Amino acid sequence: MVRRLDALALLVLTAVLWGAFLIELYQHQLPCPLCLLQRVAFTMAGLGLLMNLRFGVRPAHYGVVILSSIAGLVAAGRQVLLHIVPGDPGFGEPFLGLHLYTWAALAFFGLLAYCGVALMLGFLRRNLSPRRFTFPEKFIAIAFLTIAMANLVSTLLECGLGPCVSGSFGYHWLWPIG
Repeated sequence: MVRRLDALALLVLTAVLWGAFLIELYQHQLPCPLCLLQRVAFTMAGLGLLMNLRFGVRPAHYGVVILSSIAGLVAAGRQVLLHIVPGDPGFGEPFLGLHLYTWAALAFFGLLAYCGVALMLGFLRRNLSPRRFTFPEKFIAIAFLTIAMANLVSTLLECGLGPCVSGSFGYHWLWPIG
């Protein structure tokens, strides 16, 4: 049961990363440094869930998800607080009435709540043995690892090998936007 929920959580997390990446590409909204930190946190949380699927459910794997979600919640919360001032338009276009960083804060909170429930339920039957991926799990894992690599390449193209600066509005290694 928990394994299926982990697969579903990883699928949702993968869809979030793909959605943000597609917005970056098609709407030309490059992620800010705080957005990149949120993507890293989502990726690390996804790795924790992926380890559960591959190596069996373990508290240490949920620990990776929890610590990553806390880091992501801090980055998203910081961005929400930066744009909470009345009259501030926020960063990027809203999606379903909220900016992506607000959705990210909600998603990180949801991941934390999920991990708490999964930790309570996941060890009723101690199954710590590694397992092979089922076909749907293999598909989810490939989609997740693909978007993780795409985000890595995109970040390298945007920031180069140095730190990302908030005034950056182009792919430094390709061509500037605007």
